Amino acid sequence: MTELAPAHPLAPAWLQVPADPAALDPVVFTSQYARDDTGCVTVDSVPVTEIAARHGSPSYVVSERTFRDRARGFREAFEAALNPLGVELEVYYASKALLNTAVARWATEEGLNIDTASGGELAVALAAGVAPGRIALHGNNKSAEELDRALEVGVGRIVVDSLAEIELVARLARDRGTRAPVMIRVTPGVHASTHEFIATAHEDQKFGLSLNPVQEGEDSPALVAVAACVDASDALDLRGLHCHIGSQIFAAEGFGQAAERVFALRETVAERWDVTLPEIDLGGGHGVAYTAADSPREVAAIAADLAPLLASVLESSDLPAPHLSFEPGRFIAGPSGCTVYTVGTVKTVTVSPGVQRRYVSVDGGMSDNARPVLYDADYTAVLANRVSEETPVLSRVVGKHCESGDIVVRDVYLPGDVTAGDLLVVPVTGAYCWSLSSNYNWLPRPGIVAVAPDGDTREIVRRESLTDLLARDTGV
Repeated sequence: MTELAPAHPLAPAWLQVPADPAALDPVVFTSQYARDDTGCVTVDSVPVTEIAARHGSPSYVVSERTFRDRARGFREAFEAALNPLGVELEVYYASKALLNTAVARWATEEGLNIDTASGGELAVALAAGVAPGRIALHGNNKSAEELDRALEVGVGRIVVDSLAEIELVARLARDRGTRAPVMIRVTPGVHASTHEFIATAHEDQKFGLSLNPVQEGEDSPALVAVAACVDASDALDLRGLHCHIGSQIFAAEGFGQAAERVFALRETVAERWDVTLPEIDLGGGHGVAYTAADSPREVAAIAADLAPLLASVLESSDLPAPHLSFEPGRFIAGPSGCTVYTVGTVKTVTVSPGVQRRYVSVDGGMSDNARPVLYDADYTAVLANRVSEETPVLSRVVGKHCESGDIVVRDVYLPGDVTAGDLLVVPVTGAYCWSLSSNYNWLPRPGIVAVAPDGDTREIVRRESLTDLLARDTGV
């Protein structure tokens, strides 16, 4: 029986000493995880030791079943909650969270469209065979080349972010003799409770056009943008309004407030220009649990909470209900993935008299997960290749980079006998880990290993080699 260690003075208040350090907390270790008879962590019944032996370490590991279940579950939950309100619904997978051709196919096969934020993401979606009409193009600073490519292939919507972009899209569309389907991104001024860098609806940030006038008595930037689109109606098909209030949001109230303000703008547009905008996109940002401190909601509960808020907004309007869309990314991809690392150096340092911290180094780090250094993000980890009876010790899991901030897991209790060669699994790395990865210190990026529902494993993005890294160096 593992001895229960006393709470460590350096541990955050939310982190409890585990009664069973081998247990997989279902808050973060969702249904694809278990331990087999040998104590090894499995992903959809495949031991991570087998994955590491076959595909290398570190590796991103994605459960195809979980990704599909979460994509389909989001769509079905929101359809069930909102269709009774007379609202037709579309769900766009926010591909910036995790994108490759396999993931794009999984999402579209589960009834989702694809939201892209660059010409590169657009190229991946097209390479996956996604119908252009099911693709949206976002971005606050799209190039003329990106916009022209979107018009060439016929994407379903271009979300414009500035007056300059409206003029550019109109010119490009006229040159092609077509009308571009556009939505205007607005900032509704809703302050979601999230990190500053992932909050996207307050005024002091780069995205969208404000609903508030610069000077009293003037039209808001959002209304000025609508006027510009209406004036360019020969080249622009104004489909609707878009907003996004941030990321890692657990409550429905922010979405309700945003909807109220965006729908009010829709009313103003109808009154002034006799134009009924057919579409509203409320963005994404639905949160997931990274540690036991987070309180995730079931998707059905999120949708059920939002339904009466939207019903109230719709009832106060004389306009027909718009076609509504959402853009989940992290919610789908995050819990679908984990990272498997191999332990290297383990050392204990004295922080103050009588207080020590153990550092557990792994074979990856900030190059494969930049979120801790970018956002102060917290993660957890477990010893994955075996079960230990040793007393858990407060540990900091760190990477191998020449950087003191190279932290993978800031605080976690791991068994006292964790040693070189052991495997650790860090869950909920399916979103914004591979997407934000780099070659810092010239480390090759890990591959992405997909576990199929039948237990087969395959690399859907291959591991980089040193040859790959040198390929662009013209001096070689």
